Amino acid sequence: MMAYRGSVRPFVNFNAEHDAEILHKAMKGLGTNEDTILMLLTSRSNDQRQDIKAVYKKTHGKDLVSALKSELGGLFESLIVALMTPPVSYDASQLHKALKGIGTEDEVLIEILASRTGEQITNIVKAYKNDFNGKLEKDIISDTSGHYQRLLVVLLQGSREDGLGEENIDKDAKALFDAGEGKFGTDEEPFITILGTRRVEHLRKVFDAYKKLYGAELEDSIERETTGSFENLLLAVVKCVRSVPEFFAEGLSKSMRRAGTDDSTLMRIMVSRSEIDMLDIRTCFKKKYGASLYTTIQEDTDGDYQKALLYLCGGKD
Repeated sequence: MMAYRGSVRPFVNFNAEHDAEILHKAMKGLGTNEDTILMLLTSRSNDQRQDIKAVYKKTHGKDLVSALKSELGGLFESLIVALMTPPVSYDASQLHKALKGIGTEDEVLIEILASRTGEQITNIVKAYKNDFNGKLEKDIISDTSGHYQRLLVVLLQGSREDGLGEENIDKDAKALFDAGEGKFGTDEEPFITILGTRRVEHLRKVFDAYKKLYGAELEDSIERETTGSFENLLLAVVKCVRSVPEFFAEGLSKSMRRAGTDDSTLMRIMVSRSEIDMLDIRTCFKKKYGASLYTTIQEDTDGDYQKALLYLCGGKD
């Protein structure tokens, strides 16, 4: 069993009835006790939040999320609603919003499809069908095009194959080189097939072989040989193969360290990684940017929204 790397863990003496009442009281009467709400919900796992939701409905005859929405506002409300959503449904809703809004939010498609496991992707496809009565693949196809679309569809199948022997490592590295740096123009096919369907352990060895054989990182070749969303997706896949926490540390840094905060990205990463690898993301962030994720969030956000994000971050490093 691998050590638990989330910052939010199941609350030990959990009592759903007790928590439902605390939330009810926090919302009753004049004014809302935001502190109580955020401290309670950020210290419960998502499964526990679902239990609280069920008890709340049974006791009070109304939906907890609707009740919270009517009391809260702004970014804080969005963050609390995200925390109350089961992870798979949350991913599905983020993809739906990215596809159904005005224009396509490619960075959301790229982030989710490059970073989730095959099993997570299979479940996201099911949730998308249940929650939005739609086919994720069909919606992606109607909103994207070209090689970018094809790699997204490959990733959507959520199946990276087993049983590629050692002899295929150099072969794959050579195929990627021959398709890009090794020729005039670029043959995108091998990039789609190799990066979209090989297992992570195999791909890591392929990247090492590529560097050894051709003296360059695969990322540098991708940047030279491809453009646009296809390039961004390839780079995200390569980064996630190397290190998912590092990929998210970079995403968090980008969401905060420029003019204006990209709150939807900040929120999505903090919520969706809080029970998976937030501790590793914090370590990568500190190593890469020399500042702790905690202080960076502190400088970039404010109010109850900030407090809740800091609880999800979980520590100062």
